[in-house]
Amino acid sequence: MTPRLTAEHLRGIYPALPTPVRADDEVDTDAARALVRHVLASGVAGVVPVGGTGEYGALAREQRVRMVAACAEAAAGRLPVIPGVLDPGYHDALAAGRAFADAGADALMVLTPYYTTPTQQGIRDYFLRYADASPRPLLIYEIPYRTRIAIAPEVLHELSRHPNIIGMKACNTDLYHFLKVVAGVDAGFAVLSGEDTLFPVQMAAGARGGIVVTATVLPRTWQRLYALLRDRRLDDALALHRELIPLLDLAFAETNPGPLKSVLDLIGIPSPQLLAPLRVAAPELQQRLRAELQARLAIEAGLALS
Repeated sequence: MTPRLTAEHLRGIYPALPTPVRADDEVDTDAARALVRHVLASGVAGVVPVGGTGEYGALAREQRVRMVAACAEAAAGRLPVIPGVLDPGYHDALAAGRAFADAGADALMVLTPYYTTPTQQGIRDYFLRYADASPRPLLIYEIPYRTRIAIAPEVLHELSRHPNIIGMKACNTDLYHFLKVVAGVDAGFAVLSGEDTLFPVQMAAGARGGIVVTATVLPRTWQRLYALLRDRRLDDALALHRELIPLLDLAFAETNPGPLKSVLDLIGIPSPQLLAPLRVAAPELQQRLRAELQARLAIEAGLALS
């Protein structure tokens, strides 16, 4: 495990990793370690396994822990491993976080409690209670188009002052909400973009980096995009992001990570298997995504490490 994470570590690109699985629905730990080594070689800031891209809800509990352990083993303290915790209730979520900590996680990305549709006070109390009990620092994971509830900016402002809550993955596509969040969070709290499609806009508005799905296959490209934004070269960053739009449209044309998994062989890690209820991407989509990714990988090969 790396030294205890703080908001200062939450900068740059954190690929959201898919979970390689075999036909028996068990984690392919060799492929998982290969994924981590692949992105590590490109200088990313850390990795985020078993989130939504990692099919958290479809994995058996013990398989989630196996994936986290495999990632931590491959990272070997060279970059932080921040698994998602996507359970809807406090006790299961805390048990998962503790198991991930034992498996080598450096921090935990905890999802807004869902299905029960809690009040804002309930959300506040949930995260404060979790942060008090958690063995690792927390990132809040807000994704209202999946959970059906957004966290009010003023609640996030209060949560940002808890010493064990160091940041958030922001997937709220309401940019005014994003601006209000960034305007009031504590200096010891890092907002990370959670949307590949909005990354340059959210970075320009105050995000310190991003948890990025397509960075798994294009880590150097995303590192380059981050470096341009860090250096305030917004026009160049927007131009590069526009080049990625065709690939992003295809990568998210069906439920993530179906399309992404269909092309992992292009980075030398064939792992197309999905977990129920997801199905493999349509053949035409796979073909188009494969062609687009091959073209981007040719460009990626010429990029220097940032």
